[in-house]
Amino acid sequence: MGNPGSNLRHAVPAEPSSFVGRERELARTAALLRTERLVSLVGPAGIGKSRLAARTARALVREEGAEVVWAALASLSAPRGTLARELEGRLEGRRALLVLDGCERLGERAGVLAGRLLARLPQVRILATSQRTLGFHDGAEVFVGPLPLPPEPHDPASRRPSRDLPDRAGADAFRTAGADGCAGAAEVSGYASVRLYAQRARAADPSFELTDHNAAAVAALCRALDGIPAALELAAGRAGRYSPAEALHRLTADPLGFLAEGADRPGGTDLLRAHRLSSPGERLLWTRLSVFAGSFDEAAVAQVCGFGELGPEDAAETLRRLAPALLAEPGEPGRYRLPLSVRAYEARRLAHAPGTEAALAERRHHERCRVIAERAAWLWRSGAQPQARALALRELPELRRAMDPLSEAGPAGALEVAVSLWFLWSACGLEAEGRRHLERALALHPEPRPARALCLAAWLAAAFGPAGAADPLLVEAWTAAVLEGEDTALAYLAHARGTAALWQDRPGEAGDEFRDALGQLPPEPEFGPGREVLRAALAMALAHTGPGPAPVGDGAGDDVPADLWARSWSDYAHALVQRREDRPALARTRLVAALEIQLALGDRLGQALSAELLAELEAGLGRYEESAKLLGAVAGHRPAAACTPRAERTLRARMTPEAFRAAHAEGSRSTLRDLLPEL
Repeated sequence: MGNPGSNLRHAVPAEPSSFVGRERELARTAALLRTERLVSLVGPAGIGKSRLAARTARALVREEGAEVVWAALASLSAPRGTLARELEGRLEGRRALLVLDGCERLGERAGVLAGRLLARLPQVRILATSQRTLGFHDGAEVFVGPLPLPPEPHDPASRRPSRDLPDRAGADAFRTAGADGCAGAAEVSGYASVRLYAQRARAADPSFELTDHNAAAVAALCRALDGIPAALELAAGRAGRYSPAEALHRLTADPLGFLAEGADRPGGTDLLRAHRLSSPGERLLWTRLSVFAGSFDEAAVAQVCGFGELGPEDAAETLRRLAPALLAEPGEPGRYRLPLSVRAYEARRLAHAPGTEAALAERRHHERCRVIAERAAWLWRSGAQPQARALALRELPELRRAMDPLSEAGPAGALEVAVSLWFLWSACGLEAEGRRHLERALALHPEPRPARALCLAAWLAAAFGPAGAADPLLVEAWTAAVLEGEDTALAYLAHARGTAALWQDRPGEAGDEFRDALGQLPPEPEFGPGREVLRAALAMALAHTGPGPAPVGDGAGDDVPADLWARSWSDYAHALVQRREDRPALARTRLVAALEIQLALGDRLGQALSAELLAELEAGLGRYEESAKLLGAVAGHRPAAACTPRAERTLRARMTPEAFRAAHAEGSRSTLRDLLPEL
């Protein structure tokens, strides 16, 4: 042990609980200490740097018989010069490992101290932990990140979006609400974050078990807490009071309230200390960063946070200094995000900041989101649909925040962003989320409500909602479009009416509406799908009306739409005509081509219609089981107002109820790629 009143000790601090994960970091740190005299463990507060240092030091004692001196800088009370002299006196002439734990306490002097000790103590190796890089030119760094997390669903359209939170500190911080692709206990238990939570929860409540029933909530809770060990231990410590689902609900509703009880735990103490030790500019940036709901890069920070006494260049430079204390976004170098606990704490500070600080940060954030949404819409109109989708999904946490009608921009600003993202709701599988954003903002918007937003809401209701759901919106949207002189909105309202008629098996009426839509749509519409999509819709209607010409050819010399989404609907329309003309092989080729695009974009409506037509082709060839599986694979994607698929009517007449249900259920557990080798 060290001397009374000293920050030094010869014993490595005892581990209060089992050590979970970090095998790779342990091996790398130990290997570096064999060749380097200075190794720094760098990472955010509560990430487990001290535990990792203690485990590494204990391993070196066991394997090499190394002498260890532990300097707890977090509780440093002596002047810094006194610490250097005490270390030199204690270690002079000795072969030892010196652990400098909590170097952020020394600020920029940490690197100076390390350099001085290395120069004067040639037989000493140093293992440092810090929330900042030491700034010393020599040595190696090991960046300590979150514990591995169960993945979120790969398809954003397949997961339930985060619900808005009453406390702005936590809005959009929770990204998944339990529906995920690895919900079983066996699937999630291999992740260190889940193992840590389960072990600590069992220590708090011996009756706790990780089961298939609670595994999805545990996985979502680990993700919501960013895989940070201190936060996971805090949540697990309440397992006797809250189930994982209840803890997740409380965290979602009030992150700061849920985490506040842990202010005296190591992670909470680290957070408060990091804030205290920051410079005024760093503290200001910490607070302004809380406007970001997701990840950000240097350009975004300069644009949103660079104003007033902290200009754009200063904000970018400060971010570079703070980067080690942030969470790096996996697979996206240069992008970071705040841990949930930090964001909740800083958002509360921003809300209580004097003057217009909070309002200005919110407005700048919303303006950035508005520009991003417009750029994504422009990319979509330009034929770069995959790039538009990727941009919108990457920025979706920020865009969701911008679509909050209670934010500084109000309902009008929320609707402006939501309308720009029409393609995300219509063509990329997020129709339910789009409807919620529109409904919430429209409910708070004063009369008269804007025609474009009403038109988009009406189309989504007609395309995806139950029969009649769009009728009130169609009436109000038509009135607003006439008053505003919005020809584009009038065209899309005709498209919406035609879509509703098509789902109700009224193809003649649908064709008339689609013709009207094409007649009213400007050559270059400012929002919404282009003429190719409307032409494909007309062809679909005509293909259902019986013999007669349809505005699609045989594909040999047709113009191929540059718009990928339009191309998928054009392929589907061709397939309808080819099925009618009894050319099933050509129809299948077209449908597979359409599905390739629809799967890439996440267009669940398109996938449902294409798969149902493929099922009809399979049934026509007598492959009833394969047909039923295809119907099962897309059963959850069908429009609520659509009639029963023709293939299903055929199958129920040709198969026993048990055989149909079994094949349909098997299909529901499969993906289209599983069922279609061509994909």
